[in-house]
Amino acid sequence: QVQLVESGGGLVQAGDSLKLSCAASGRTSSSYAMGWFRQAPGKEREFVAVSTQTMYTYYADSVKDRFTIFRDNAKNTVYLQMNSLKPEDTAAYYCAATRFFFTNGDSYRDTDRYGYWGPGTQVTVSS
Repeated sequence: QVQLVESGGGLVQAGDSLKLSCAASGRTSSSYAMGWFRQAPGKEREFVAVSTQTMYTYYADSVKDRFTIFRDNAKNTVYLQMNSLKPEDTAAYYCAATRFFFTNGDSYRDTDRYGYWGPGTQVTVSS
C-alpha cells in the first residue's frame, strides 16, 4: 500500500515561486512513476508533470519551462518547483503514483493510470 501526502501549497502573488513536496510511504522509490495533477474549481483534474520509473519527465504545455518535477528516491519524495506562477495556476494540486510502466509517455497524462493519490494541497495565485 502506498500513501501520499502533499505539502507546500499556499497563497502567493503572480510571478512568485512555490515548491510542492509529496512524501510517499510504503514501497515506492524508482519502481513507481510519480506525477502531479491539478484541479481548479469547476474543472476536471488535469495533468501537470510526471517523473517516470526511468527518470524521464513530461510536462503539460501550460507549465513547461516554468515548473520542474524532481524526485529523491532515498527520501521517497517527489517535488514540484513552480516558478513564474500565474493566476491560472490556481488549483488544488495532487500527487499521484503508478507502478505501471508505459513506453508511450503520453499515457502518464491520464488520471486513470494512477492507483494512488494524495489528498491535495491548495495553491492560490493572486494577480
